[in-house]
Amino acid sequence: MSARKTAELSPEGIARSDRKRLAAEDGVRALADVEKQAIEVRKNMARLRAIREAREREKEAAEAALHAALPVPAAKKRTRKTAR
Repeated sequence: MSARKTAELSPEGIARSDRKRLAAEDGVRALADVEKQAIEVRKNMARLRAIREAREREKEAAEAALHAALPVPAAKKRTRKTAR
């Protein structure tokens, strides 16, 4: 009826199992690399955000200092129009 498989693997079976094992190892390495790159990207984004926020705070402080240094404009007196 059906032939039983022998306990020994054929050379093709060994090669196939080696390819599967190598592919699985490559997949694990690839996922680790992707995760490492994602962490690096998030760190860089945080660094750039901190730089941008510091620049914005400096700009706001400079504007506040400029407004404080400017003299307050004198209020204009209203003139009445003459009735005709």
